[in-house]
Amino acid sequence: MNERVTAHVSCVGIIMDGNRRWAKERGLPVFEGHRAGGRALKSVVTWAKDAGIEHIIFYTFSTENWHRSEKEVSYLLDLIQEFIKKELEHFNAEGGVMHFVGDMARFPESLQKLCKESEEKTARNGGTHVYFALNYGGRQEILSAVRAIVAENPQPEAITDAYFAEHLQTGSMPDPDLVIRTSGEMRLSGFLPWQSVYSELFFTKTLWPDFSKEEFDAILVEFSTRERRRGK
Repeated sequence: MNERVTAHVSCVGIIMDGNRRWAKERGLPVFEGHRAGGRALKSVVTWAKDAGIEHIIFYTFSTENWHRSEKEVSYLLDLIQEFIKKELEHFNAEGGVMHFVGDMARFPESLQKLCKESEEKTARNGGTHVYFALNYGGRQEILSAVRAIVAENPQPEAITDAYFAEHLQTGSMPDPDLVIRTSGEMRLSGFLPWQSVYSELFFTKTLWPDFSKEEFDAILVEFSTRERRRGK
C-alpha cells in the first residue's frame, strides 16, 4: 500500500514538536523528552525508507532554541552529537545519506567536525537522504542566500527562482511535498519558508515522541487524495 500511496512523494519535512510536554505529562525531566524524540526520529527515517520516500528533513534545532536555558541548550547539543555518533554506522549500513542544514558556525568545533565527517562518509550511498536542520531559521537562510548572491554581483535578470534556490542551505534537496508538525501547534515557525510554498501541511495533536507509524501512514494516504493545484 505504501508504494502506491507515496508514488509521488519525493520529500517530507517534519517539525518535531512536543518533547518537553511529553516529559512533563509523565513527570520526567525535560531531557528525557528530547531523548525520546531522538528515538522517534530514528523510527520515522525507517518508515520513510520503507515507503520509498527519497528525502526527509527534520527541524532539529532552530535559531530560536538558543533562547532556552543554558542547561537545556547544552543538553540538546550533547544529545545531537551523541545521536549522530551512535547512529552514523546504522545510517551508513542502511545506505542513508546524511546532510546538515543551517548555520553550523555557532556550534562547538567537535560537532561541526562530526557533521562534516558524517556527510563525507555517507555521500556515496544511494538510499534515503536525511537532512538535519541545525541552527536553522527560514529568515536567516534567506538572508544568507541574499548575501551570497550580492557578493557574486550577478546581472539582475540572472536571479531566477532556480538561481536563488541554489544559494539556500538545503542545496539540491527538492521542495517538500508535505510538511508535518506534531503537538497541536499550527504554524511553521520559520521552517523552510521558501521551499514549502506549495507543500501540503499536516498538523497533528500527537506529541512527537508518541508519533506512530499508523499516523504517518494515514498522513501519506490523505496526501494522496489531495489535489495539488499550485496556484492553477
